[in-house]
Amino acid sequence: MSPAKASPVTVDFMSRFTASDQFDRVFREGMGLVEETANYLDGPGRQDARLLDRHGAVAYATESMRLTTRLMQLASWLLLQRAIGAGEMTQDDVRKERHRISLSDIGRGKPLNGSEQLPPALCDIVERSLSLHQRVLKFDAMLNMQAKADMGSAPSPVSNQLDRLAAVFGARP
Repeated sequence: MSPAKASPVTVDFMSRFTASDQFDRVFREGMGLVEETANYLDGPGRQDARLLDRHGAVAYATESMRLTTRLMQLASWLLLQRAIGAGEMTQDDVRKERHRISLSDIGRGKPLNGSEQLPPALCDIVERSLSLHQRVLKFDAMLNMQAKADMGSAPSPVSNQLDRLAAVFGARP
């Protein structure tokens, strides 16, 4: 008599991921960066912008717009993932909201004339937002792989890898 073959176990990666310390850290970092950016742009950033010539001022305005757009898209993604993980949204709600978030169009833009004048504080926030964006893109890709795997009737060959990633992130069952 041959031993019974173990059936594959599907892990709800989204629930495990959003309950993980890794997601919590990224969530807090993202929301903190939104707040820090707002405080900078409404305070010291205004003073910094007054010191720039015309080209620097245009670069500052453009980079500030890119930054705030990037952070709002990242915050929307983070809040959506948290709501999904908490079971606060239906699948129909999720589909509608996902179409409103565009992570692909918010990366580093074209170099700007006058960007060498940008204040170091703004450049620092921009770089940290770009770093957060890269991490969120990786998480989004993993979650999309899981969603595609869940749609198929046969177990996905990547589900074992996703289980391992969930374990690495310290997700709780």
